[in-house]
Amino acid sequence: MRSLFISDLHLSSHSPAIVDGFLKFLQNQATDADELYILGDFFDAWIGDDDDSPLAADIKQALRKYASNHTVYFLHGNRDFLLGEKFAQQAGINLLPETCVINLHGRHTLIMHGDTLCTRDTEYLKFRTMVRNPAWQQQVLALPLPQRRQMAADLRQKTQSMIAMKAEDIMDVTPEEVEKIMAAYGVDLLIHGHTHRPARHEVSANGAMAERWVLGDWNQTGWYLVVENGELDLIEFDLAA
Repeated sequence: MRSLFISDLHLSSHSPAIVDGFLKFLQNQATDADELYILGDFFDAWIGDDDDSPLAADIKQALRKYASNHTVYFLHGNRDFLLGEKFAQQAGINLLPETCVINLHGRHTLIMHGDTLCTRDTEYLKFRTMVRNPAWQQQVLALPLPQRRQMAADLRQKTQSMIAMKAEDIMDVTPEEVEKIMAAYGVDLLIHGHTHRPARHEVSANGAMAERWVLGDWNQTGWYLVVENGELDLIEFDLAA
């Protein structure tokens, strides 16, 4: 069994090199995998499953083709939380809860996007509570597509401004929250994205040594975590190769 994990691709029509890199990734690095897990922020912004953009159509087609021979799982990030069952069905992928324990080759593993681990970023957590409200989502999805696209663009610009003003440690995970959630779910392995700080960390959970693996964001290079025969390896690769 060979399992791959990716996150934070931030696919967008404004980043064609990353889109092309992902399509190549499915045909190359991911071709021998049995299952692929996408841990959020797959899209830079998702305005609804009725998105009729060429990007949405191309990604659905690529995922559907890949999913015909592989199993693909998806959980939401802070950029694509509006992605729903319609897209999942059209793309042939399986939606997972935002915090999920899986049996990873016999090892109970917690997977998540990772934004809820950054508890010191109180401003973002307030925003997250608002946009995860079903009433807010229903109201937004009822808007015309052009208006939603403009909202996404405005939100992207606002988010970039907010990030620029925040201290580095605020946007990283809170160690106590990591230990707390791993203990709550009874796991010794956590895999997440969001922070754009790819690394393996040794942490304490349930009174014993545990591991936290952080996935990298895609830019000039791509990142994926491969799990095979009980071994984990975080790999960086050139998107243009």
